[in-house]
Amino acid sequence: MTMTIDRAGRVVIPAALRRKAGLEPGTPLVASYQNGTIQIERDVPAPKIENRGKRRIAIPEKQGAAVDLATLVQEERDRRPL
Repeated sequence: MTMTIDRAGRVVIPAALRRKAGLEPGTPLVASYQNGTIQIERDVPAPKIENRGKRRIAIPEKQGAAVDLATLVQEERDRRPL
């Protein structure tokens, strides 16, 4: 898709691309320049690392609310028993 820059330096991401990428108003983005290419990426916070017993687990943040990855994995295992 072709996009243009307006006089204020803004670029509008077409609605079809925003839907595919799951971008909503207020989504934080990061822009970088490498080897002649401008890259725009979602600004995703790093997961929180916790120790649970002898295990270290990563807990991703999803729009301010923590997601319990262990529970999600267990639910998926229960959904597809061996």
